[in-house]
Amino acid sequence: MRLIFLTALTMCAFAANSVLTRTAVDGGHLSPAGFALVRVAAGAAMLGILSIWRGSALPLMRLTRLPGAISLTAYMVGFSLAYLTLDAGLGALILFGVTQITMFGHAATTGQPPDGRQMAGAIIAFGGLVLVLWPGEGSVTDPAGAALMVLAGLGWAAYTIAGRGAADPLAATAANFVLCLPMLAVFLLIMGISPEGDAWGIALAVLCGAITSGLGYALWYTVLRQMRGTTAAVVQLSVPVIAIAAGAVLLDEQIEPLVLLAAALVVGGIGWAVTAKR
Repeated sequence: MRLIFLTALTMCAFAANSVLTRTAVDGGHLSPAGFALVRVAAGAAMLGILSIWRGSALPLMRLTRLPGAISLTAYMVGFSLAYLTLDAGLGALILFGVTQITMFGHAATTGQPPDGRQMAGAIIAFGGLVLVLWPGEGSVTDPAGAALMVLAGLGWAAYTIAGRGAADPLAATAANFVLCLPMLAVFLLIMGISPEGDAWGIALAVLCGAITSGLGYALWYTVLRQMRGTTAAVVQLSVPVIAIAAGAVLLDEQIEPLVLLAAALVVGGIGWAVTAKR
């Protein structure tokens, strides 16, 4: 029962990242650049404090940290900018759909070829993403926002894959956040994107970075040790559903029938694939 509660709490934290970002960025309280910077800084501070409290040294001066820091930067940039135009639930659907399909493809090309059931599930899930990403007059998705969230999904998938071999996941994540901060600042400076906003937007970014990202990731690493990999993949599919519901209730976002159909295809397809016996 405790594991179920902690897992549900973690999934709610992941969904809250979408809601908080959407509230601050789309609401004009903080620019995407400002939100990303404050979020990463707050997450680095929280994770660093947790690592020091546990007596863990941060592995900052290792080349193995670069893939994690670079992919985390890509995720933060795409995630924050995408929510200028995407609803919270739709953004989470694209993010986690792209993440799971990318990780599935990575496994298939690294000595774990998929069976028929896994292939069928992946095709169904991909069809769900195509449904909401397909451009046209009836599209419910902003093309630029969708492209940015796809970038975020690819970044998060790469970040997850890069961190699988970490001896101390919490310390490695803290180091990635610390290294991500200057990378993110330099990128935004080169692109000429300036952080602007008010106190409420900064408070939302701190909450997102320190609590729903920092503590959420730490809690996720805790529950991961107590469940199978396939189970971990399946439970993450609840995040878009939670985000869609939270966006409708808290942000008064309209739930389009097309989005509900796409969510069913993505969640069902990936769930079918990752629960195969292999």
